[in-house]
Amino acid sequence: MTAPTHQLPADRTPDPAAPVPAQRNHDHGPAGPQSSATDPERWPDIVTRPRASRARTAVAERIVRRALAKLPLRARLAGVEGIGLGGPLMDIRDPDAFFGRIGASGLIGFGESYMAGEWDAPDLVAVLTVLADNAAELVPAPLQRLRSLWALRKPAAQLNTPEGSRENISHHYDLSNDLFALFLDETLSYSSAVFRGFPAEQALLPAAQHRKIDRLLDAAGVGEGTRLLEIGTGWGELAIRAAARGARVTTVTLSAEQRELARTRIREAGFTDRVEVRLCDYRQVTGDYDAIVSVEMIEAVGEEFWPVYFTTLDRLLAPGGRVALQAITMPDDRLRASRSTYTWIHKYIFPGGLLPSTEAIERVTTEHTRLRTAQRIGYGAHYAETLRLWRERFTERSAEVDALGFDAVFRRMWTFYLAYSEAGFRSGYLDVQQLLLTREPTQQETP
Repeated sequence: MTAPTHQLPADRTPDPAAPVPAQRNHDHGPAGPQSSATDPERWPDIVTRPRASRARTAVAERIVRRALAKLPLRARLAGVEGIGLGGPLMDIRDPDAFFGRIGASGLIGFGESYMAGEWDAPDLVAVLTVLADNAAELVPAPLQRLRSLWALRKPAAQLNTPEGSRENISHHYDLSNDLFALFLDETLSYSSAVFRGFPAEQALLPAAQHRKIDRLLDAAGVGEGTRLLEIGTGWGELAIRAAARGARVTTVTLSAEQRELARTRIREAGFTDRVEVRLCDYRQVTGDYDAIVSVEMIEAVGEEFWPVYFTTLDRLLAPGGRVALQAITMPDDRLRASRSTYTWIHKYIFPGGLLPSTEAIERVTTEHTRLRTAQRIGYGAHYAETLRLWRERFTERSAEVDALGFDAVFRRMWTFYLAYSEAGFRSGYLDVQQLLLTREPTQQETP
Protein backbone atom coordinates (compact mmCIF):
# COMPACT_ATOMS: atom_id res chain seq x y z
CA MET A 1 0.00 0.00 0.00
CA THR A 2 1.06 3.60 -0.42
CA ALA A 3 1.00 6.54 1.95
CA PRO A 4 0.76 10.31 1.51
CA THR A 5 3.78 12.47 0.76
CA HIS A 6 2.34 15.82 1.80
CA GLN A 7 1.53 17.08 5.27
CA LEU A 8 -2.17 17.33 5.99
CA PRO A 9 -3.14 20.63 7.63
CA ALA A 10 -4.10 20.02 11.24
CA ASP A 11 -7.46 21.73 10.79
CA ARG A 12 -8.51 19.26 8.12
CA THR A 13 -8.86 16.35 10.50
CA PRO A 14 -12.55 15.85 11.35
CA ASP A 15 -13.80 15.72 14.90
CA PRO A 16 -16.13 12.70 15.19
CA ALA A 17 -17.37 14.05 18.51
CA ALA A 18 -18.69 17.23 16.93
CA PRO A 19 -22.51 17.43 16.77
CA VAL A 20 -23.85 16.93 13.27
CA PRO A 21 -27.30 16.62 11.76
CA ALA A 22 -28.37 13.01 11.38
CA GLN A 23 -28.19 11.63 7.84
CA ARG A 24 -31.39 9.84 6.98
CA ASN A 25 -30.29 8.85 3.48
CA HIS A 26 -28.98 5.30 3.75
CA ASP A 27 -28.34 5.00 0.00
CA HIS A 28 -24.66 4.35 -0.48
CA GLY A 29 -24.90 3.98 -4.22
CA PRO A 30 -22.36 5.35 -6.72
CA ALA A 31 -22.43 8.76 -5.03
CA GLY A 32 -22.31 7.11 -1.60
CA PRO A 33 -22.79 9.39 1.38
CA GLN A 34 -20.85 12.18 -0.35
CA SER A 35 -23.64 14.59 -1.21
CA SER A 36 -24.90 18.08 -0.51
CA ALA A 37 -26.02 16.83 2.90
CA THR A 38 -22.45 15.97 3.94
CA ASP A 39 -20.95 18.61 6.18
CA PRO A 40 -17.88 20.03 4.37
CA GLU A 41 -16.42 21.48 7.57
CA ARG A 42 -16.61 18.16 9.38
CA TRP A 43 -15.58 15.99 6.43
CA PRO A 44 -13.36 18.28 4.29
CA ASP A 45 -11.38 15.50 2.62
CA ILE A 46 -14.53 13.49 1.87
CA VAL A 47 -16.49 16.30 0.25
CA THR A 48 -13.43 17.60 -1.63
CA ARG A 49 -10.80 15.10 -2.70
CA PRO A 50 -7.19 16.04 -1.91
CA ARG A 51 -5.38 16.95 -5.10
CA ALA A 52 -2.74 14.81 -6.74
CA SER A 53 -0.80 15.39 -9.94
CA ARG A 54 -1.65 13.34 -12.99
CA ALA A 55 1.73 11.67 -12.81
CA ARG A 56 1.29 10.72 -9.18
CA THR A 57 -2.22 9.40 -9.79
CA ALA A 58 -0.99 7.40 -12.79
CA VAL A 59 1.79 5.82 -10.74
CA ALA A 60 -0.65 4.99 -7.94
CA GLU A 61 -3.10 3.42 -10.41
CA ARG A 62 -0.34 1.32 -11.96
CA ILE A 63 0.83 0.05 -8.55
CA VAL A 64 -2.70 -0.71 -7.34
CA ARG A 65 -3.71 -2.47 -10.55
CA ARG A 66 -0.61 -4.67 -10.48
CA ALA A 67 -1.20 -5.50 -6.82
CA LEU A 68 -4.88 -6.34 -7.32
CA ALA A 69 -4.09 -8.55 -10.33
CA LYS A 70 -2.03 -10.86 -8.10
CA LEU A 71 -4.54 -11.16 -5.27
CA PRO A 72 -7.27 -13.77 -4.60
CA LEU A 73 -10.11 -11.27 -4.99
CA ARG A 74 -12.14 -9.75 -7.82
CA ALA A 75 -11.95 -6.00 -8.29
CA ARG A 76 -14.73 -4.65 -10.52
CA LEU A 77 -14.11 -1.18 -11.92
CA ALA A 78 -17.09 0.99 -12.93
CA GLY A 79 -19.28 -2.11 -13.08
CA VAL A 80 -17.37 -3.60 -16.01
CA GLU A 81 -13.66 -4.31 -15.79
CA GLY A 82 -12.45 -7.14 -13.59
CA ILE A 83 -9.01 -7.49 -11.98
CA GLY A 84 -7.71 -10.23 -9.71
CA LEU A 85 -7.48 -13.98 -9.39
CA GLY A 86 -11.06 -14.41 -8.14
CA GLY A 87 -12.53 -14.27 -4.68
CA PRO A 88 -14.45 -11.66 -2.66
CA LEU A 89 -15.75 -8.76 -4.73
CA MET A 90 -14.29 -5.27 -4.42
CA ASP A 91 -16.66 -2.95 -6.27
CA ILE A 92 -14.75 0.17 -7.34
CA ARG A 93 -17.64 2.35 -8.45
CA ASP A 94 -15.64 5.49 -9.26
CA PRO A 95 -12.17 4.42 -10.42
CA ASP A 96 -10.97 7.96 -11.17
CA ALA A 97 -11.82 9.13 -7.65
CA PHE A 98 -10.45 5.92 -6.11
CA PHE A 99 -7.06 6.10 -7.81
CA GLY A 100 -6.91 9.86 -7.37
CA ARG A 101 -7.36 9.59 -3.61
CA ILE A 102 -4.71 6.88 -3.33
CA GLY A 103 -2.38 9.00 -5.45
CA ALA A 104 -2.89 11.95 -3.13
CA SER A 105 -3.03 10.23 0.26
CA GLY A 106 -2.09 6.57 -0.04
CA LEU A 107 -3.78 4.37 2.56
CA ILE A 108 -5.52 7.38 4.02
CA GLY A 109 -7.07 7.94 0.59
CA PHE A 110 -8.03 4.26 0.37
CA GLY A 111 -10.07 4.58 3.57
CA GLU A 112 -11.49 7.96 2.63
CA SER A 113 -12.62 6.56 -0.71
CA TYR A 114 -14.65 3.98 1.16
CA MET A 115 -16.09 6.67 3.43
CA ALA A 116 -17.13 8.60 0.32
CA GLY A 117 -18.85 5.54 -1.17
CA GLU A 118 -16.50 5.39 -4.16
CA TRP A 119 -15.87 1.71 -3.51
CA ASP A 120 -17.68 -0.95 -1.52
CA ALA A 121 -17.77 -4.69 -0.98
CA PRO A 122 -20.56 -7.17 -0.23
CA ASP A 123 -18.13 -8.79 2.23
CA LEU A 124 -15.89 -5.95 3.38
CA VAL A 125 -14.01 -8.05 5.93
CA ALA A 126 -13.13 -10.68 3.30
CA VAL A 127 -11.67 -8.05 0.96
CA LEU A 128 -9.70 -6.36 3.73
CA THR A 129 -8.45 -9.74 4.98
CA VAL A 130 -6.99 -10.50 1.54
CA LEU A 131 -5.23 -7.13 1.60
CA ALA A 132 -3.97 -7.67 5.16
CA ASP A 133 -2.71 -11.14 4.21
CA ASN A 134 -0.54 -9.54 1.53
CA ALA A 135 0.28 -6.21 3.21
CA ALA A 136 4.04 -6.65 3.09
CA GLU A 137 4.10 -7.31 -0.67
CA LEU A 138 1.54 -4.82 -2.00
CA VAL A 139 4.09 -2.01 -2.51
CA PRO A 140 7.11 -2.84 -4.73
CA ALA A 141 10.34 -3.41 -2.82
CA PRO A 142 12.14 -0.33 -4.25
CA LEU A 143 9.33 1.92 -2.98
CA GLN A 144 9.35 0.14 0.39
CA ARG A 145 13.04 1.00 0.75
CA LEU A 146 12.25 4.65 0.00
CA ARG A 147 9.42 4.76 2.53
CA SER A 148 11.02 7.60 4.49
CA LEU A 149 10.76 9.81 1.41
CA TRP A 150 7.07 9.29 0.60
CA ALA A 151 5.43 8.23 3.85
CA LEU A 152 3.72 11.02 5.77
CA ARG A 153 4.99 11.27 9.34
CA LYS A 154 2.69 11.62 12.34
CA PRO A 155 1.81 15.21 13.25
CA ALA A 156 3.62 16.58 16.27
CA ALA A 157 0.22 17.53 17.69
CA GLN A 158 -0.53 13.81 18.19
CA LEU A 159 2.50 13.18 20.39
CA ASN A 160 1.40 11.47 23.61
CA THR A 161 2.63 14.02 26.10
CA PRO A 162 0.34 14.36 29.14
CA GLU A 163 -1.55 17.12 27.34
CA GLY A 164 -1.51 15.38 23.96
CA SER A 165 -2.66 12.08 25.45
CA ARG A 166 -5.72 13.72 26.97
CA GLU A 167 -6.71 15.17 23.59
CA ASN A 168 -5.99 11.92 21.73
CA ILE A 169 -8.04 9.84 24.16
CA SER A 170 -10.90 12.33 24.14
CA HIS A 171 -11.04 12.20 20.34
CA HIS A 172 -12.15 8.57 20.49
CA TYR A 173 -13.49 7.72 23.93
CA ASP A 174 -15.47 10.90 24.49
CA LEU A 175 -17.50 10.43 21.31
CA SER A 176 -20.61 9.37 23.20
CA ASN A 177 -21.25 6.78 25.89
CA ASP A 178 -24.58 6.10 24.18
CA LEU A 179 -22.81 5.31 20.90
CA PHE A 180 -20.57 2.68 22.49
CA ALA A 181 -23.52 1.22 24.39
CA LEU A 182 -25.28 0.57 21.07
CA PHE A 183 -22.78 -2.06 19.93
CA LEU A 184 -21.00 -3.25 23.07
CA ASP A 185 -22.55 -5.83 25.37
CA GLU A 186 -23.93 -5.11 28.83
CA THR A 187 -20.46 -5.19 30.41
CA LEU A 188 -19.42 -2.22 28.23
CA SER A 189 -16.07 -3.94 27.65
CA TYR A 190 -14.25 -2.41 24.66
CA SER A 191 -11.49 -4.99 24.28
CA SER A 192 -11.13 -8.57 23.14
CA ALA A 193 -13.26 -11.19 24.83
CA VAL A 194 -12.13 -14.78 25.39
CA PHE A 195 -14.62 -17.36 24.13
CA ARG A 196 -14.95 -21.06 24.88
CA GLY A 197 -15.39 -21.89 21.20
CA PHE A 198 -16.24 -20.55 17.74
CA PRO A 199 -18.27 -19.20 16.11
CA ALA A 200 -19.08 -16.75 18.88
CA GLU A 201 -22.62 -15.62 19.63
CA GLN A 202 -23.94 -12.29 20.88
CA ALA A 203 -25.60 -13.91 23.88
CA LEU A 204 -22.25 -15.34 25.04
CA LEU A 205 -20.30 -12.08 24.75
CA PRO A 206 -20.82 -10.87 28.37
CA ALA A 207 -19.56 -14.17 29.78
CA ALA A 208 -16.61 -14.10 27.36
CA GLN A 209 -15.72 -10.59 28.53
CA HIS A 210 -15.84 -11.70 32.16
CA ARG A 211 -13.63 -14.67 31.25
CA LYS A 212 -11.05 -12.25 29.80
CA ILE A 213 -11.16 -10.07 32.91
CA ASP A 214 -10.95 -13.05 35.29
CA ARG A 215 -7.89 -14.44 33.52
CA LEU A 216 -6.11 -11.11 33.91
CA LEU A 217 -7.10 -10.78 37.57
CA ASP A 218 -6.04 -14.38 38.24
CA ALA A 219 -2.68 -13.80 36.56
CA ALA A 220 -2.11 -10.70 38.68
CA GLY A 221 -3.11 -12.58 41.85
CA VAL A 222 -5.98 -10.21 42.68
CA GLY A 223 -8.00 -11.23 45.72
CA GLU A 224 -9.12 -10.11 49.16
CA GLY A 225 -7.18 -7.02 50.25
CA THR A 226 -5.13 -6.66 47.06
CA ARG A 227 -4.09 -3.09 46.33
CA LEU A 228 -4.87 -2.97 42.62
CA LEU A 229 -4.04 -0.23 40.12
CA GLU A 230 -5.88 -0.28 36.81
CA ILE A 231 -4.45 1.92 34.06
CA GLY A 232 -7.29 2.66 31.65
CA THR A 233 -10.69 2.46 33.36
CA GLY A 234 -12.91 1.88 30.37
CA TRP A 235 -16.44 1.91 31.71
CA GLY A 236 -15.52 0.23 34.98
CA GLU A 237 -16.23 -3.47 34.49
CA LEU A 238 -12.80 -4.73 35.50
CA ALA A 239 -12.75 -2.48 38.59
CA ILE A 240 -16.18 -3.79 39.61
CA ARG A 241 -15.11 -7.40 39.14
CA ALA A 242 -11.89 -6.84 41.11
CA ALA A 243 -13.79 -5.11 43.94
CA ALA A 244 -16.14 -8.10 44.11
CA ARG A 245 -13.06 -10.19 44.92
CA GLY A 246 -12.29 -7.90 47.85
CA ALA A 247 -9.59 -5.80 46.18
CA ARG A 248 -9.00 -2.10 46.85
CA VAL A 249 -8.96 -0.56 43.39
CA THR A 250 -7.48 2.66 42.08
CA THR A 251 -8.33 3.10 38.42
CA VAL A 252 -7.22 5.97 36.18
CA THR A 253 -8.56 7.31 32.90
CA LEU A 254 -8.17 10.37 30.68
CA SER A 255 -11.75 10.19 29.38
CA ALA A 256 -14.22 12.40 31.25
CA GLU A 257 -17.13 10.59 29.59
CA GLN A 258 -15.87 7.19 30.69
CA ARG A 259 -15.11 8.35 34.21
CA GLU A 260 -18.65 9.68 34.68
CA LEU A 261 -20.34 6.47 33.56
CA ALA A 262 -17.81 4.22 35.32
CA ARG A 263 -18.51 5.98 38.62
CA THR A 264 -22.24 5.50 38.11
CA ARG A 265 -21.83 1.80 37.38
CA ILE A 266 -19.50 1.31 40.36
CA ARG A 267 -21.98 3.06 42.64
CA GLU A 268 -24.87 0.94 41.35
CA ALA A 269 -22.78 -2.18 41.97
CA GLY A 270 -22.24 -1.09 45.58
CA PHE A 271 -18.44 -0.71 45.46
CA THR A 272 -17.81 3.01 45.95
CA ASP A 273 -15.97 2.18 49.18
CA ARG A 274 -13.54 -0.08 47.32
CA VAL A 275 -12.99 1.71 43.99
CA GLU A 276 -11.58 5.16 43.32
CA VAL A 277 -11.79 6.46 39.72
CA ARG A 278 -9.26 9.18 39.01
CA LEU A 279 -9.13 11.46 35.96
CA CYS A 280 -5.38 11.57 35.55
CA ASP A 281 -2.46 10.46 33.43
CA TYR A 282 -0.69 7.21 34.33
CA ARG A 283 2.50 9.23 34.78
CA GLN A 284 0.89 11.13 37.66
CA VAL A 285 0.05 8.06 39.77
CA THR A 286 1.90 7.58 43.05
CA GLY A 287 1.95 4.84 45.67
CA ASP A 288 2.63 1.11 45.88
CA TYR A 289 0.37 -1.56 44.42
CA ASP A 290 0.34 -5.33 44.83
CA ALA A 291 -1.03 -5.73 41.31
CA ILE A 292 -1.31 -3.59 38.19
CA VAL A 293 -3.68 -4.42 35.35
CA SER A 294 -4.03 -2.56 32.06
CA VAL A 295 -6.22 -3.69 29.18
CA GLU A 296 -5.38 -2.50 25.65
CA MET A 297 -4.04 0.83 26.87
CA ILE A 298 -0.42 0.50 25.77
CA GLU A 299 -1.59 1.04 22.17
CA ALA A 300 -2.28 4.69 23.08
CA VAL A 301 1.05 5.31 24.83
CA GLY A 302 3.22 6.00 21.78
CA GLU A 303 6.65 4.54 21.09
CA GLU A 304 8.45 7.58 22.46
CA PHE A 305 6.80 6.97 25.83
CA TRP A 306 7.01 3.19 26.09
CA PRO A 307 10.09 3.49 28.38
CA VAL A 308 8.19 5.96 30.59
CA TYR A 309 5.15 3.66 30.67
CA PHE A 310 7.09 0.59 31.76
CA THR A 311 9.31 2.43 34.22
CA THR A 312 6.11 3.82 35.76
CA LEU A 313 4.79 0.27 36.18
CA ASP A 314 8.11 -0.74 37.71
CA ARG A 315 8.03 2.23 40.09
CA LEU A 316 4.46 1.61 41.26
CA LEU A 317 4.72 -2.15 41.74
CA ALA A 318 5.26 -3.30 45.32
CA PRO A 319 7.87 -6.01 46.01
CA GLY A 320 6.53 -9.38 44.89
CA GLY A 321 3.77 -7.74 42.86
CA ARG A 322 2.53 -8.67 39.39
CA VAL A 323 1.55 -6.79 36.24
CA ALA A 324 -1.07 -8.24 33.88
CA LEU A 325 -1.43 -6.53 30.51
CA GLN A 326 -3.65 -7.13 27.52
CA ALA A 327 -2.05 -5.68 24.41
CA ILE A 328 -2.77 -5.67 20.69
CA THR A 329 0.48 -6.51 18.90
CA MET A 330 1.85 -6.50 15.37
CA PRO A 331 4.89 -8.23 13.82
CA ASP A 332 8.18 -6.58 14.71
CA ASP A 333 9.30 -6.11 11.10
CA ARG A 334 6.05 -4.29 10.26
CA LEU A 335 6.42 -2.15 13.38
CA ARG A 336 9.93 -1.13 12.33
CA ALA A 337 8.77 -0.33 8.80
CA SER A 338 5.67 1.68 9.71
CA ARG A 339 6.35 3.13 13.18
CA SER A 340 6.50 6.75 11.98
CA THR A 341 3.83 6.63 9.28
CA TYR A 342 0.65 8.67 9.55
CA THR A 343 -2.31 6.42 8.73
CA TRP A 344 -6.07 6.48 8.23
CA ILE A 345 -6.47 5.12 11.77
CA HIS A 346 -4.44 8.04 13.16
CA LYS A 347 -6.43 10.61 11.21
CA TYR A 348 -9.92 9.32 11.95
CA ILE A 349 -9.94 6.83 14.83
CA PHE A 350 -6.97 6.75 17.25
CA PRO A 351 -4.71 9.82 17.08
CA GLY A 352 -1.23 9.07 18.36
CA GLY A 353 -1.76 5.31 18.54
CA LEU A 354 0.87 2.65 17.80
CA LEU A 355 0.70 -1.09 18.30
CA PRO A 356 3.80 -2.64 19.87
CA SER A 357 5.37 -5.94 18.96
CA THR A 358 6.15 -8.50 21.61
CA GLU A 359 9.83 -8.02 20.74
CA ALA A 360 9.52 -4.26 21.32
CA ILE A 361 8.00 -4.88 24.75
CA GLU A 362 10.87 -7.21 25.60
CA ARG A 363 13.43 -4.66 24.42
CA VAL A 364 11.94 -1.80 26.43
CA THR A 365 11.39 -3.75 29.64
CA THR A 366 14.88 -5.27 29.48
CA GLU A 367 16.62 -1.97 28.79
CA HIS A 368 14.68 0.27 31.18
CA THR A 369 13.17 -1.87 33.97
CA ARG A 370 13.49 -5.01 36.06
CA LEU A 371 10.16 -6.24 34.69
CA ARG A 372 10.30 -9.50 32.77
CA THR A 373 7.64 -11.40 30.84
CA ALA A 374 6.73 -14.52 32.80
CA GLN A 375 3.79 -15.61 30.67
CA ARG A 376 2.29 -14.67 27.31
CA ILE A 377 -0.90 -16.03 25.69
CA GLY A 378 -2.32 -14.98 22.32
CA TYR A 379 -6.04 -14.59 21.55
CA GLY A 380 -6.06 -13.15 18.02
CA ALA A 381 -8.90 -15.35 16.75
CA HIS A 382 -10.99 -14.29 19.76
CA TYR A 383 -10.57 -10.62 18.85
CA ALA A 384 -11.70 -11.29 15.28
CA GLU A 385 -14.92 -12.79 16.65
CA THR A 386 -15.36 -9.99 19.17
CA LEU A 387 -15.07 -7.41 16.40
CA ARG A 388 -17.49 -9.32 14.19
CA LEU A 389 -20.12 -9.21 16.92
CA TRP A 390 -19.55 -5.47 17.47
CA ARG A 391 -19.73 -4.76 13.74
CA GLU A 392 -22.92 -6.75 13.28
CA ARG A 393 -24.56 -4.99 16.22
CA PHE A 394 -23.42 -1.58 14.95
CA THR A 395 -24.92 -2.31 11.52
CA GLU A 396 -28.18 -3.59 12.97
CA ARG A 397 -28.59 -0.42 15.03
CA SER A 398 -27.67 2.11 12.35
CA ALA A 399 -30.95 3.99 12.78
CA GLU A 400 -30.12 4.49 16.46
CA VAL A 401 -26.64 5.72 15.50
CA ASP A 402 -28.37 8.25 13.24
CA ALA A 403 -30.65 9.31 16.07
CA LEU A 404 -27.61 10.16 18.20
CA GLY A 405 -26.57 12.69 15.55
CA PHE A 406 -23.87 10.72 13.71
CA ASP A 407 -24.15 11.02 9.94
CA ALA A 408 -23.78 8.54 7.07
CA VAL A 409 -20.08 9.31 6.58
CA PHE A 410 -19.44 8.56 10.25
CA ARG A 411 -21.28 5.23 9.95
CA ARG A 412 -19.19 4.20 6.94
CA MET A 413 -16.04 5.34 8.76
CA TRP A 414 -16.91 3.28 11.84
CA THR A 415 -17.89 0.25 9.75
CA PHE A 416 -14.58 0.45 7.91
CA TYR A 417 -12.70 0.74 11.22
CA LEU A 418 -14.37 -2.34 12.73
CA ALA A 419 -13.99 -4.39 9.52
CA TYR A 420 -10.38 -3.22 9.03
CA SER A 421 -9.52 -4.30 12.57
CA GLU A 422 -11.31 -7.64 12.25
CA ALA A 423 -9.42 -8.35 9.02
CA GLY A 424 -6.12 -7.68 10.77
CA PHE A 425 -6.83 -10.41 13.31
CA ARG A 426 -8.32 -12.86 10.81
CA SER A 427 -5.22 -12.59 8.62
CA GLY A 428 -2.86 -13.00 11.58
CA TYR A 429 -1.31 -9.60 10.85
CA LEU A 430 -2.48 -8.56 14.32
CA ASP A 431 -2.63 -10.49 17.58
CA VAL A 432 -3.82 -9.71 21.09
CA GLN A 433 -1.74 -10.93 24.00
CA GLN A 434 -2.25 -11.31 27.70
CA LEU A 435 1.14 -10.83 29.34
CA LEU A 436 2.18 -11.42 32.92
CA LEU A 437 5.15 -9.33 34.03
CA THR A 438 7.06 -9.89 37.24
CA ARG A 439 10.03 -7.99 38.61
CA GLU A 440 13.50 -9.42 38.98
CA PRO A 441 14.70 -9.13 42.58
CA THR A 442 17.73 -7.01 43.44
CA GLN A 443 20.76 -8.59 45.06
CA GLN A 444 19.50 -7.34 48.44
CA GLU A 445 16.14 -9.04 47.82
CA THR A 446 17.64 -12.35 46.69
CA PRO A 447 17.67 -14.94 49.52
